[in-house]
Amino acid sequence: MTFEEYQNKAKQTAIYPEQGRNFVYIALGLAGEGGEVADKVKKILRDKNGVIDERTKKEMCHELGDVLWYVSQMGVELGLSLEEIAEKNIEKILSRKERGMIGGNGDER
Repeated sequence: MTFEEYQNKAKQTAIYPEQGRNFVYIALGLAGEGGEVADKVKKILRDKNGVIDERTKKEMCHELGDVLWYVSQMGVELGLSLEEIAEKNIEKILSRKERGMIGGNGDER
């Protein structure tokens, strides 16, 4: 599946207030799903000594899919394709690597 195919299929499932003008709803959902991923990782550390078994891997896949849905839909809200988001991100990361700026913090490294 391509990014375009995913985004087109995902947006068909979008049901929320003021669709097309409600990036706040999407941002809150993205934060919530990211929190669920972090919570699963916390429990892997606490309950499984940091070992990811097949069941946990499947659960993480589901949570990461939810994160992807919200990223995709935020792109729709902002008029950005997932492909564009991915391309810009990899350009940024590769530029940081080339300049020796992967470490540290801040967007303008």
